[in-house]
Amino acid sequence: MILKGTKFQVKVWKYLKNIPKGQVVTYLDVAKGINKPKAVRAVANAVGKNPCAPKIPCHRVIRSDGGLGGYSGPGGLKTKKKLLKLEGIIL
Repeated sequence: MILKGTKFQVKVWKYLKNIPKGQVVTYLDVAKGINKPKAVRAVANAVGKNPCAPKIPCHRVIRSDGGLGGYSGPGGLKTKKKLLKLEGIIL
């Protein structure tokens, strides 16, 4: 799969591919994971531009306060909730 985006976006998307099924991480966790701990908003924006949802599992990224955040895939937050529930995650 060839990902088209900025260097930063591609780095975020590649990180998302490593989030195990049935687990969630926060936008801050992703920012720290790519060694950009102060780039939480930029990470959230990159996650929101994920061109391959849910194949690249951006639905596994939530806000630090436990909120769902957003979901840019088809169906929006309703789909994000459904995908998480299918993986055994109930928020």
